[in-house]
Amino acid sequence: MSRVRVHNFGVSLDGFATGEGQTMESPFGHADGRLMKWFFGTRTLRAMQGESDGSHGVDEAFASQFGPGIGAEIMGRNKFGPQRGPWEDHDWNGWWGDNPPFHTPVFVLTHHPRPSVEMEGGTTFHFVDAPIEDVLKQAREAAGGLDVRIGGGPSTVRAYLAADLIDHLHVVISPIILGRGVRLWDGLEGLEERFDIESVTSPSGVTHMTFTRRT
Repeated sequence: MSRVRVHNFGVSLDGFATGEGQTMESPFGHADGRLMKWFFGTRTLRAMQGESDGSHGVDEAFASQFGPGIGAEIMGRNKFGPQRGPWEDHDWNGWWGDNPPFHTPVFVLTHHPRPSVEMEGGTTFHFVDAPIEDVLKQAREAAGGLDVRIGGGPSTVRAYLAADLIDHLHVVISPIILGRGVRLWDGLEGLEERFDIESVTSPSGVTHMTFTRRT
């Protein structure tokens, strides 16, 4: 069976994976870009922006695992955009422009379904209101035997971890204190008992932690 993976997921020292006060201009709220600062200079991100330069090294080695072997993504509505409740603007198709970096089917968890949106580059957003297990089944079928990525935000990743549905988790701990926002680890006591855990520090100041399901 295909695996369920999380990659490049930024977390602060105090456990927050996004800040407070998300807006159209600030996808991570008051955290701004601090949780993903390590990612900005990598070749992987630069390639997503149509550039050919970027850093090598530890950060790039982890960042580059984002895409290979992924056939579908699941994300929470707050990762897709800042609107809450019924959709007021169907023209809003995410922060990523006409050609999002996913290039696969993407299943957006929402209590307010809307028609699917096909974007350039192979990304199609599907807006689904269903239990997370059922959405994972849909994503696996769409992935055609490839792996499924849980893209975030923290509430979505936490829900899949709580349901013991994640096989590989890559968390990047940045040396910052956010103090408020949405935490990743709440309610996940004993999580380490399910995974083999490794950590690698980077000259950029972050620590890459990988959680791999024990066989």
